[in-house]
Amino acid sequence: MNAEDIGTRLDDRLDIEAYADIDASPNGLQVGPANQPVEHVAFAVDAAVETIDRAVEAGADLLVTHHGIVWGGMERVTGTNYRRVAPLIDDDLALYVAHLPLDGHQSLGNAAGVADLLDLANRAPFGSMGGEHIGQRGTLVEPQTVTELADTLEGTLDTGGQSVQVLDFGPSTIEDVAIVTGSGVDWLQEAVEADADVLITGEGKQQAFHEAREAGIHVVLAGHYATETFGVQSLQTVVEDWGLETTYIDCPTGL
Repeated sequence: MNAEDIGTRLDDRLDIEAYADIDASPNGLQVGPANQPVEHVAFAVDAAVETIDRAVEAGADLLVTHHGIVWGGMERVTGTNYRRVAPLIDDDLALYVAHLPLDGHQSLGNAAGVADLLDLANRAPFGSMGGEHIGQRGTLVEPQTVTELADTLEGTLDTGGQSVQVLDFGPSTIEDVAIVTGSGVDWLQEAVEADADVLITGEGKQQAFHEAREAGIHVVLAGHYATETFGVQSLQTVVEDWGLETTYIDCPTGL
C-alpha cells in the first residue's frame, strides 16, 4: 500500500471533500510523493518538529495528524515551515492531515470521542459550519453536576497536568451536552439555542465568560490538545485493521 492508497481511503472515510470550501487546512496528503510505499503509520495531534522527529525515529513512512503545516497557503518554506518540511523530505516521511473532517465525523471524530467518554445517548450533529457540522450533542444517561462532569474529563483526558476549567453559570444538574472540541466557544450561542445545559470545548475566549453567564449555560474548557486526541486515535485503529504497523505519538501541550 502506498501513501496515495491510504490517503484515498481516509479521504473517503472522512468525507474530506465536503469540507474543502470551509477549512483553512488543505486536508489529505500535504507532503510526500503519492507513490511512497507505506508499512508503518504514525499518528499525532500536531505536525510539529517534535512529532515529526519522533515519527522518523519510530520508522514511520507516513504521519497522520489533525493539525497540519499548511493553513490557507504557504508562501515561503523558511523558518518554522522549513524546520517542519525539511525532515519530512529528508527522511521520506509523508504527511496526511484531517482537520475539520476529523472534528465533525460522527463516529470517528474528536467530538464523537468525547461523547463516547461520557456515554452520551440521543446523539446528533452539532456545531454548524458552512453547511457541515464539526461537533456533536447528546444527553447524559444520568444527570450530574458540572463539577462531576469536569472531574470525569480531567481524570481521563491528557491535559498535560492542567486543570479543566469550568464557567459555572448553568443549572445545578446537567443532562443536555453540546461538544465542539479545540477552539469551540464560537458555538456557544448555538448551544444556547439548542437548550444545552453545557458546552464542552477545549479553550476559551474572554467574551465567553459574560456570554455564558448572561445565557445561563455552563462552559467546560478541557484543553485544545486534550479534546482532540480522539480522532487520530480512531484513525489509528482503522489503519491497524488494514494490516499496517502503527505508532501513536503523544505530545500534550497543556493548552
